Amino acid sequence: MNYDDFADLYDHQYDIYRDDLHFYAGVAERTGGPVLEIGAGTGRVTAFLARRGVAVTGIEPSARMIERGRARAAADGLSLNFVQGDAQTFRLEERFGLALAPFNALMHLYTPGEQLAALHNIHAHLAPGAAFVFDLYLPHFGKMNTVRHEGETFYAADGSRTDVFLVQRHDKPRQHITTEYHADTAHTDGRLTRRHYTLTQRYYTRFEMEWLLRHAGFEAPRVTGSFHGGPLDTHSEVMVFQTRAI
Repeated sequence: MNYDDFADLYDHQYDIYRDDLHFYAGVAERTGGPVLEIGAGTGRVTAFLARRGVAVTGIEPSARMIERGRARAAADGLSLNFVQGDAQTFRLEERFGLALAPFNALMHLYTPGEQLAALHNIHAHLAPGAAFVFDLYLPHFGKMNTVRHEGETFYAADGSRTDVFLVQRHDKPRQHITTEYHADTAHTDGRLTRRHYTLTQRYYTRFEMEWLLRHAGFEAPRVTGSFHGGPLDTHSEVMVFQTRAI
């Protein structure tokens, strides 16, 4: 997934997402750092941790996402440590006391080979006994192959309005969900323009992920159904995994 073209819409959609921030900040503050963040995006979590004095390094494959994240951080008086790279192949000399992969970052690994390569690489960058904490969404999808507007409307300073429509397609054998976004902008001069983006994610089952973690050298994880704890059940929207490197 190349997020370079997707960066602006991504920020519009998720900049106000706060469900996970205090959870990850609590984990990082209890650990004390240094912290490695996988899939840092434009620094939503990275900046939140940095404001609290956490030494955090964010791994992000998209140059455009990093550029946008640094610009936003600078406007807030922050300097964030981003490294361009992907979860499978990045290489750093430092070993970390904690790795985080917030907001479905591991869902951009599409095959078992890619998943294990990334988990082994993350493990190699952790000190013995260091924690690895991440979340994944559960596969509760809307109506497939249907254009939907889910309430995402953005207004620009020039008075233009952008509405985001989406179509989802589900590849069950490969556990892929592909979302096509159509961002339609109504300009003040009456023009209507459209930008199109495609996002494919690979979802997991709980026990599949537990097996992958054990195979990559991690302890059996603690799994909860929310960022506030509690069991994973049919009403959960997210799986939160907490494990340690053996």
